[in-house]
Amino acid sequence: MNGDQIFNSINNIQISIKNHKEEIEKLDQEIGDGDHIFNILRGLDEILNLKEELMDKPIDHIFKQLGMKIMTTVGGSSGALFATLLMGMSKKYNSDLNALHNLSEMFFEGVQSMKKRGKADVGEKTMLDVLIPVSNSLIELQNETDFEKVANNINNVAKDGMLSTKDIIATKGRASFLGERAKGHIDPGARSSQLAIEAICNQFINK
Repeated sequence: MNGDQIFNSINNIQISIKNHKEEIEKLDQEIGDGDHIFNILRGLDEILNLKEELMDKPIDHIFKQLGMKIMTTVGGSSGALFATLLMGMSKKYNSDLNALHNLSEMFFEGVQSMKKRGKADVGEKTMLDVLIPVSNSLIELQNETDFEKVANNINNVAKDGMLSTKDIIATKGRASFLGERAKGHIDPGARSSQLAIEAICNQFINK
């Protein structure tokens, strides 16, 4: 893992989110407050602007600075949560571990930090319905040497988590006020998180 790989992944996430902008916006207008896609794209723009400054810095420093940038520039609950994810990941970096083992431990720590900050868990119709299962699967697969196998597995886990939100009654955020009416709608945060995971995983598939 290095700075170039991190920023390449962020760039791929931005491309995917932009390609699905109208879909995510529609999902958020149905059960949210409509600002999710704006906040996500703004955050991606802000951290990509740090590429030259951070490219050659230590991995933990990169993640910490990315998190701090999002925290200070992106509004909405998603901004605070993604900032927490990145800063949580920075605390767990260990240069003695191989790339996958390192990533799995970092991501697990970041997601646990998100859980605490958002006071949410699986089954509450949020982005955590994607991120928690993905973090758990990465821990299970951290010693796997076939990266394409891992990427395919994680892709499927993320997709299943995203789709599961369609039949959940929300207990967090604006969607929680809708009660039963939120059923039948995929959570926009879960969809954007799934697209981000997919964009990263696709870098290791059919290469």
